[in-house]
Amino acid sequence: PSPAEEVVPCSEENDKGNVVADAISERPEIPEPSGDITADIKIILTSLQQISVAISDIKLCNKDILGRLTSMETHLTESDERLLAAEARIVMLTSTVADLRDKIDDQENRARRNIIRILGFPEGVEQRNPSKFLEEALPTLLKLPTGMDLSIERAHRSLVPRPGPGQRPCPFIIKLLRFPVKELLLRSTRDLGTLEWEGHKILLFPDLSRALQDRRRQFLSVKRILRDKMIKYSLFYPATLRVTYKG
Repeated sequence: PSPAEEVVPCSEENDKGNVVADAISERPEIPEPSGDITADIKIILTSLQQISVAISDIKLCNKDILGRLTSMETHLTESDERLLAAEARIVMLTSTVADLRDKIDDQENRARRNIIRILGFPEGVEQRNPSKFLEEALPTLLKLPTGMDLSIERAHRSLVPRPGPGQRPCPFIIKLLRFPVKELLLRSTRDLGTLEWEGHKILLFPDLSRALQDRRRQFLSVKRILRDKMIKYSLFYPATLRVTYKG
């Protein structure tokens, strides 16, 4: 009988996962007894030697696979630890960013504390001198004491394209030198209720950042209900609603 094919040893060039299957598929076939006991014993010894070599290769490959699995487990453990550390850091950074955002928004609104937006005046009524126009129009509109100085530092229309016919006019943005004057203008607006100037409805608002406006806008439905029920309320800076009911 022809000798069995030699088992291919495990090497870097072979696929580690297929070594066991290759060893099994290439195992030597046991020949039929020939009647010569000495020859049969030699054949059996040769086959056993080949089987021993195949088993050694299988053990070597199993050891390599076990080493790879151990390395993968170690890598996964390290990855889990890094992921947990990254998640904790993300939570910390998210909190830090939120705090910084709140501080920046507070600083922005404090920089606007003396600024008022006025809506409703038609385009062009200021005749290129909005400060003078508002110094004359607002005391009469808000019924302020005669001769009161508003101390307007500067005034201008909002920096948007000039609206067309039938569109809402651009609001005035005025900065006052004194904070008490701003509070007086807003308080007079609240006390008078509806303001009209030559048939145009005029509205005065504090100039706030978009983020703070969104926070205060959440009270709109509540304020509407309070007005319908004739319940007194006040909205304080930054976004605090105070309701007064039966004293």
